[in-house]
Amino acid sequence: MKIALVGAGQRGMTYATYVYQSKKAEIAAVVEPDEIRRKAAADLFKIPTKMQFASVDEFYQAGKAADAVIIASMDRDHYSQTMAALDMGYDILLEKPISPDPRETLDIKEKANKLNLNVVVCHVLRYTNFFSTIKNIIDSNELGKVISIQHNENIGNFHMAHSFVRGNWRNSTLSSPLIMQKSCHDMDILTWLTDSEAKRISSFGSLKYFKEENAPANSSDRCYNCQAAADCRFDARKAYLPAAGDWPATLLSQDQSEKGLLKAIEKGPYGRCVYRCDNDVCDNQVVLIEFKNGVTVSFNLSGFTNKMCRTIKVMCENGEIRGDDSKNIIEITRFGSNAVNQYEQKVIHPGIVEGAHGGGDIGLMNDFIKLLNKRESVSKSSINQSVESHIMAYAAEESRISGKVIDIDELKQNLMLEDSSYNKSVVR
Repeated sequence: MKIALVGAGQRGMTYATYVYQSKKAEIAAVVEPDEIRRKAAADLFKIPTKMQFASVDEFYQAGKAADAVIIASMDRDHYSQTMAALDMGYDILLEKPISPDPRETLDIKEKANKLNLNVVVCHVLRYTNFFSTIKNIIDSNELGKVISIQHNENIGNFHMAHSFVRGNWRNSTLSSPLIMQKSCHDMDILTWLTDSEAKRISSFGSLKYFKEENAPANSSDRCYNCQAAADCRFDARKAYLPAAGDWPATLLSQDQSEKGLLKAIEKGPYGRCVYRCDNDVCDNQVVLIEFKNGVTVSFNLSGFTNKMCRTIKVMCENGEIRGDDSKNIIEITRFGSNAVNQYEQKVIHPGIVEGAHGGGDIGLMNDFIKLLNKRESVSKSSINQSVESHIMAYAAEESRISGKVIDIDELKQNLMLEDSSYNKSVVR
């Protein structure tokens, strides 16, 4: 089995490294515009020079080089790279989001189905023991039907500053809105847990804190020479030097020595003042969802938390489920008849699985490999399953901007009409 890697950033390297080290597949080619990252991937996977490419155009022009491709490039590159890969007959593992544009997302789905090719989206949460356990509890009906869900994605203030203020996903015109880039995962999990499509969505949120008006007095554009750095928790030296050799410091430089990191902080994007970047994505957002089966959901996305984790409360007819994936704890409580008598409660510690995202990365890759080897016919996170989450995220952003409640069926109908008009214009 041969797989080509398009995008040798953190996510792409995570997926490729697992299949390579587990000997489940050979990494036959790497496509990466950054020379340092391209060389690092080529050295690790022993990729010959002729199979190292600086652009996807060069890669595709060389002819089909593998059985499948991992596309883990930037958000707005996904559409063109995926459509070209489908034309060449590749099965694809596609990093989320599928595309920031829902019409492009629908195009990819339609083309993959027409060509009978697999596009598996990296919705890794479906593969975690944590969320799989919650799904099994719900499906067992031991607590009755789900009535309502409260779900929180706690980004972590340092993660917010790193990825969505200084980093690659800071600006929606360059990548995606935050709700799409970060939380299409959560939209996917919610539609999976409720086993329903969304009916209506409304959303509120803003970029409230990470802007110049909140910069400390005497601060400057860069942390390296900032007079306010000593009292600022976002000082890049505080953020990255203690994490040398690990995420997120590894994204600054191949040289993880103090000297190497300080040079990156002095010159690179991650040394910029978090109050003076070109970021425009929300740092907080609330989404309210009504599903077609009557389940209601409140979802909170926030960069103002200490930990990076997801917490959830599922309220059912006869009890509730509470979970915290950072603690790997799920509590099941059956309702009592009153406030005096004891109630029944069970605590579950889902099995710890190797790998990031609670084992979701490895679960995803094993699923993809089984699909390629014809040992599975359908993926948990196929393009057909994953489109719904992207429509929901798009609707949430539309609602946030317009102030309107978005009817999902109406939105889908309009998108399909627009997509049809677009395709006709291209044919002409």
